[in-house]
Amino acid sequence: MNNSVVNTGRLLAAALRALLVLTVLTGVLYPLAVTGVAQALFNNKANGSEVKADGRVVGSALIGQQGYSLDYFQPRPANGLGENSVNTQYRLILSGATNRSADNLELIKWVTEAKVKVVKENSTADYKVKPSDVPADAVTSSGSGLDPDISPAYADLQVHRVAERNGLSVAQVQRLVDEHTEDRTLGFIGEPRVNVLELNIALKELTNAT
Repeated sequence: MNNSVVNTGRLLAAALRALLVLTVLTGVLYPLAVTGVAQALFNNKANGSEVKADGRVVGSALIGQQGYSLDYFQPRPANGLGENSVNTQYRLILSGATNRSADNLELIKWVTEAKVKVVKENSTADYKVKPSDVPADAVTSSGSGLDPDISPAYADLQVHRVAERNGLSVAQVQRLVDEHTEDRTLGFIGEPRVNVLELNIALKELTNAT
């Protein structure tokens, strides 16, 4: 038999063996090992940081939700979200920033209107919100438009409205906010924050219990 044909056959056989070995190692064993470690050590994060209420998954602690009624705490605006023309059932499949500069007239209009809305919605009979009390995260969206957290200042601003609309005392609702306020990561990374979804679940549990 021609030596070149034999050599070619050997090379092809070696290549096939290498393909099979690497497929098993990198396509089967390695993913299984990584998945196993993730499930064993970081189960909640590996599964999407799911948040459950009433025995079912209601969202992720990492993705903000819109559409809460005024009975609940409101999240940051989501002006950065794009329009999804592929799957309209899930608008949040797209994310993004507004990409507007600080002196952009459209952004200024959004912020001005949002501030007026926040002041109006959160003022009650015995608590009046001043425009100067409104924090930046109450009127601006995050870089992704999907920030799940708000600042403690914005949460505090909403306490009186939430208490009034749910027939709770201000002290009860403020206690909920304080209990769900997380400090900076490792004590120095980021800012203190309140997860809106988790706070609203706790609020619903409190109102159901009273």
